Amino acid sequence: MKTAVVILNWNGEKFLRKFLPGLIASLQGCDAEVTVADNASTDGSMKLMLYDFPKVKTIRFDKNYGFTGGYNRALFQTDAEYFVLLNSDIDVPAGWLSPLEEWMDTHPECGICAPKLHSYQDRSMFEYAGAAGGYIDRYGYPFCRGRVLRKVEKDSGQYDTPSPVFWASGACLMIRSELYRRLGGLDERFFAHQEEIDLCWRAQLAGYSVVTVPGSVVYHVGGGTLPANSPWKLYLNYRNNLLMLSNNLAFTYALEAHCGSLSAYGRESGHGRKRTDIQDAAVEGITRAGRTIFTRMLLDGLSAAVYLLTFRPRYFNAVLRAHRDFRKMRRDPDRLRIMSFLEDSPEKVTIRGFYRKWMIPRALAGLKCDPGK
Repeated sequence: MKTAVVILNWNGEKFLRKFLPGLIASLQGCDAEVTVADNASTDGSMKLMLYDFPKVKTIRFDKNYGFTGGYNRALFQTDAEYFVLLNSDIDVPAGWLSPLEEWMDTHPECGICAPKLHSYQDRSMFEYAGAAGGYIDRYGYPFCRGRVLRKVEKDSGQYDTPSPVFWASGACLMIRSELYRRLGGLDERFFAHQEEIDLCWRAQLAGYSVVTVPGSVVYHVGGGTLPANSPWKLYLNYRNNLLMLSNNLAFTYALEAHCGSLSAYGRESGHGRKRTDIQDAAVEGITRAGRTIFTRMLLDGLSAAVYLLTFRPRYFNAVLRAHRDFRKMRRDPDRLRIMSFLEDSPEKVTIRGFYRKWMIPRALAGLKCDPGK
């Protein structure tokens, strides 16, 4: 099979009932199959699958393993060239899959690609969760082409050229199965939220690009599992952002120190800083990453203080718990692993979409946040 489209479901009966028929119809004539993996739902999801969609493959888990554990368990037992991770609250039009497959077929350097993500409620607007592909700033704050902070753009064709990005939304992304397995899948410490950004970052460090393919558009309801004002969601976002930085930032800074630049253009043109030897580059990467993570934790502390002063104690406690658990769960960067990474053809690695400034004050001031500058 060429493509496995896998929906990870948890109490999403209403979305399966609404959107699964259209998904199945969209795959007619394609070398693709739908699988619904269920994280121990307590609603009628599995009864619906049994009686209304008996031909659709289902995988049932004994408990809720989260987005990360559920997808890992499902995809590691799935045989296909490409995996598509698809939320149950996505409405797909006819022909949405072909542009993604064609891009991967013709661009072997691409490890992950994704469609443009539009709002289901207003189909002319980008959707918050991923819009036209994501970027990240120096402190780990994610933003998108088509969405910065809470400001979401109308799609007027401004992002209709395939473009490398830093990350693609886990609401709908395609990844090479070989790459997914090589990376070890999603980091299960995350449980849910920002795990796809971590996956995309690791894919780039492995030498692959992440690309938005605008020839494909899907429509996302959003907020189907956790509401935006959930303290649990806030906790996951704060904790997982720090885990993501501790996973990848030291490797990224060490690459820049060793090669003089994160971009192929900088290396080829001689732009950037003087190259550093592998051992010193690894130490510099670890040191810079530590400083950045410390600064991010201070910024988190400021936001926690705002929550407290504005009488939102549950949000305040969520940030404190996120930091406490990050300290327990973090894996400190290993100098020898970073040195081994730098020895293994670092010239093939190009990091796209890494914005070197702090996005939030510039966005609040109405200034453009361009990772290319």
